[in-house]
Amino acid sequence: MNKDVSGLDINLRAVSAFVTVMGEGHFGRAAASMFVTAPALSQQIRRLEQSLGFRLIKRDSHPLTLTAAGVAFMPHACRLLDSAQEAALDLARFARSRDHTLRVGFIVGGTQHATALLRRLSNRIELKQLSWPEQLTAVANGTVDASFVIPPIPLVDGLTLEPIGTEPRVVAVHREHPLVGSASVSINDLDDDEHVGADHMTPDWMNWWAVDPRPSGRPVRYGPIIHTMDEELQLVATGRAIAITTSSIASYYSGADVEFIPVRDIEPCVIMLCTRTGDDHPGVRELRSASLALMP
Repeated sequence: MNKDVSGLDINLRAVSAFVTVMGEGHFGRAAASMFVTAPALSQQIRRLEQSLGFRLIKRDSHPLTLTAAGVAFMPHACRLLDSAQEAALDLARFARSRDHTLRVGFIVGGTQHATALLRRLSNRIELKQLSWPEQLTAVANGTVDASFVIPPIPLVDGLTLEPIGTEPRVVAVHREHPLVGSASVSINDLDDDEHVGADHMTPDWMNWWAVDPRPSGRPVRYGPIIHTMDEELQLVATGRAIAITTSSIASYYSGADVEFIPVRDIEPCVIMLCTRTGDDHPGVRELRSASLALMP
C-alpha cells in the first residue's frame, strides 16, 4: 500500500468505526452495536486504511489486534473523535446563545421554590423532568441550561451551585403506621422501620436521605429497591417500608394510603440551582439574578 500520508482526507465516521471495532475486538459485535452489517463495516475500515496508506488491523487474529501502524494511529483516532465532540458541543452552545428559550431541568421534590423562581422570568421556558442521577449531568452535557437539584450534591468542575431555599424533611408512612397522627417525629422513632432502597443512587445520597448512621447507633435496614418517586410512594403505600423525603412531595402526592409526618431533629433539605459556570445565555443570567433576589 502507498505510504505517502500527505494531504489525508480522513472520514470521522470511519475513524469512529475503527475505534469501535477495536473496542469490541470483533467485526460482528461492533457492527451490531452500530446497527450496520459486518461486511459494510469491514469495507469502511478498508477505505480508512487505503486513505492512510497503512493496514491498521490484523484481521486474522481472534480477537482482532492492531498492526504497528494501528497502534501508532489509535491515540490520534481517539483525539480526533474527542475534538469532533468538543467542536459539536461548542457549536451547540453557540446555537443556544442565539436562542433565548431557557431549558430547565427538575426532579420531583423541592419544586415549590423552583416555581417561585421561574415566575420571575421573562424568557421563554422549556421544562424537562430529570431522573435523580441526571440532576448535574444534564446541565454538564448541555441537555438543559439549568436544573433545580436537591442534596447531597458532589462538587463538579464547570458547574455552579447556588442555594434558592430550604425545605424540612418529612417521613412518608403507610396510613396505618403507629406514628400517624403525631405532629412530628424524632429520627430515633423510625429505627425499627425499613427504609426504601435505591441501587442506582450513590451511597452518600442514600445515607443522607435515610439518615444513616442514625444518632441512636442502630443500623438502618433497607427494604425493596425503587428507582423513581412514584415507585417510592407506591412502595410506602403497601406498608413495606418508609421513605424520608421533602415536605413539598406531600403537595404533589394525594394517595390515600400515604401520610407525611415532619421529622423535627434532622437538617432540612437545601434546594440548589445548578448552572454551567460562566454560561452567558440570557436566560441563565436572568435566572441567576432572580435566584439572588429570591433568597432572604
